[in-house]
Amino acid sequence: MSPRHDTAALPVKDGGAAPVRPSATTATQAEAQRRDRLSRRWQRDLRWSPYAFVSPFFLLFIAFGLFPLVYTGWASLHTVELTSPTDMQWAGLRNYTRIFDDDFFWNAARNTLTIGIISTVPQLLMAMGLAHILNYKLRASTFYRVVMLAPYATSIAAASLVFVLLFGRDYGMINWALHQVGLGSVDWQNDKWPSQIAVSSIVIWRWTGYNALIYLAAMQAIPQDLYESAALDGANRWQQFFHVTLPQLRPTILFTTVVSTIGASQLFGEPLLFDSIKGASGGADHQFQTLGVYLYEQGWVNQHLGRASAIAWTMFLILILIGFVNYVISRRLRASS
Repeated sequence: MSPRHDTAALPVKDGGAAPVRPSATTATQAEAQRRDRLSRRWQRDLRWSPYAFVSPFFLLFIAFGLFPLVYTGWASLHTVELTSPTDMQWAGLRNYTRIFDDDFFWNAARNTLTIGIISTVPQLLMAMGLAHILNYKLRASTFYRVVMLAPYATSIAAASLVFVLLFGRDYGMINWALHQVGLGSVDWQNDKWPSQIAVSSIVIWRWTGYNALIYLAAMQAIPQDLYESAALDGANRWQQFFHVTLPQLRPTILFTTVVSTIGASQLFGEPLLFDSIKGASGGADHQFQTLGVYLYEQGWVNQHLGRASAIAWTMFLILILIGFVNYVISRRLRASS
């Protein structure tokens, strides 16, 4: 006789049914809810993570870019001194009209233009030539490219001090070389055009290699089929350079021209350090004082922050004008091509 396995009945409350044991359906629903929560969390992470990754840039830009820009724009409409930057008196456009009536401002603008032309044109021509040479297969080409970039990595202060010694009136190496060929010495710091040429030489030395590498990268992106077709048509290397390389480099040439122009309009360290005795004056007769140095003189030497802010915003508007011209020219180039 088999034993009985009786199971005690679960107690039943009055008027109710017996409770149901957890089933596989309940477990499946819990798992689905958990996956749904993870899915929503993943969607939020996918949506907001890019903003979190780029937020440090925008925070730094707001703190060190946008806020100074807005503050200088507000300060340019006030009379404010460096000794009491919180004491502002409304001046309207008086700071702008005052700098436009200032002969030193127009002198600095002319110096900025001439130094920009003297430094930009030879710099880009030399960079194009060096890039054309480096575009051919040379031994130790990586070494030459590093050498090209070395001046760009050099400190402006160190480079300017070295050039001050080179262009010294009494013991400079440049005047020594001029004596060797029978020419007289030149006062590179006190004469107008020699001083501007000397300051421009610092800019040329520092930025030629940088632009050469940009041109080199653009040259290496030109399809070789174009050169092969030109060679089959009987074009020599000079003809290939003028009829194949230069047309393909038009956007790059425009880019380097605009960037060099912007850099020339903001030139500051080289003219400031070239004559340490005169400092922000840019020479005894302000002969190589640029807009950047003039701004520094007004704000930190004469302590006129309102006037310096007006100069800064004037330079900013000049850069906007340069950018607009760049946009118009690049648009026409794209339309013509």
